[in-house]
Amino acid sequence: MTERRPGQWPTVLRAQLPELDEQGDQHLAYTAEQARFHVTLGSIRADLEAQPSQVCRHAAKRRWVNAITAIADELDQQLRNTG
Repeated sequence: MTERRPGQWPTVLRAQLPELDEQGDQHLAYTAEQARFHVTLGSIRADLEAQPSQVCRHAAKRRWVNAITAIADELDQQLRNTG
């Protein structure tokens, strides 16, 4: 039997979620990494699509490539200095 009278909305119980284990934590980290990658890639694509011509798009592409390379080089240098 239910604990409600006819015409009442049913009571919704919260679902019991399992505790995260190491594999669950890794999955969440991987999902977050994928989301961050796709958001970043979407931003780059939006910038490239906003360029008015092929020449401007090529220049923007070079700026993105140079900026990403500079960031990677900077992080590599930091790792060498701290490690």
